Amino acid sequence: MERIDAHQHFWEYHRVRDAWITEEMAAIRRNFFPDDLKFVLDANGVSGCVAVQTDSSEEETHFLLELAAQYTFIKGVVGWVDLQAANVADRLQYFSRFPKLKGFRHIVQGEQDPRFLLRPAFLHGVESLGKFGYTYDLLIKPHQLEAAIEFVRSLPPQPLVIDHLAKPYIQAGEREPWATQLSAIAQYPHVYCKLSGMVTEADWRGWKPMDFQFYIRHILQAFGPKRVMFGSDWPVCLVAADYEQVAELVSEAIGDLTEDDRQSIWYQSATEFYGLNK
Repeated sequence: MERIDAHQHFWEYHRVRDAWITEEMAAIRRNFFPDDLKFVLDANGVSGCVAVQTDSSEEETHFLLELAAQYTFIKGVVGWVDLQAANVADRLQYFSRFPKLKGFRHIVQGEQDPRFLLRPAFLHGVESLGKFGYTYDLLIKPHQLEAAIEFVRSLPPQPLVIDHLAKPYIQAGEREPWATQLSAIAQYPHVYCKLSGMVTEADWRGWKPMDFQFYIRHILQAFGPKRVMFGSDWPVCLVAADYEQVAELVSEAIGDLTEDDRQSIWYQSATEFYGLNK
């Protein structure tokens, strides 16, 4: 069964720029390049990946595109552009020359305003993506879900995907209002969800597979396998688990699904959402 990793990162570590990598995350305070990932993908039967931005700069978008041009297993890039800029259409036109650039992301989880998503300039920027065939990755935390419901409602048919299940409080075992809010978002067929970033929301040193059962089952029930995709969140996941553990966690959770549904989660959903075969 073919596999695509729909969410991972590369970076050349800079202490100031990457200040989000705290002392307790020391294991990932170093460079991570495609040569570091390729053998891990091969060992886990993963044929390709989508490289996602971590820095809010066009410089990093170019960095990822340069890597994608060198390594064929990088099937797509999710970059960054200032979606609130008055010249956002011009910047999207510029980036449209790069076929491996599939979409964009803003680190909304770091914004102080819980209703940041609904700022007119930001909404306009995301709306502009459709003209160029770009997707948008929604990186938020639970306290931003209320605004996210309004956000997705206002943007059909713009393809959207929720990163990391919207980061539920797995370590605390909190289920509501996360579950109800995700169900509300899942009503909109242009929204997908990534089974990614779960181990870092749990107890890093003491998590168990059962800690994630409710959250995974809820996502599968709400969105359906055709709108769910696997992502490792490598190398961030390494603070809590190795790649094989992350992949096995998902494999066990979806083991009772049909082969067709499992193929959707491992490969088809990401391929179709990001247009990886184009």
